[in-house]
Amino acid sequence: MSDRCYEIFQVAGTSSVSIEDAINNAITHVHTTQGKIRWFEVEETRGHIENGKVAYYQVVMRVGRSDESKQP
Repeated sequence: MSDRCYEIFQVAGTSSVSIEDAINNAITHVHTTQGKIRWFEVEETRGHIENGKVAYYQVVMRVGRSDESKQP
């Protein structure tokens, strides 16, 4: 395995369905705008409450890609 350097992006994903959907929405966004990514780390999890119920979930994540991930 060769040494690698990673570019790291921070992104917040949201979903009215679940935390997992919020994560997937963030990953899809970064993949679409920045190219293939290699890993993610959820840093923060929170939600918004309306009328005593969860209205949406939010996750703040770091995602990384290596130089070789820039290739289509």
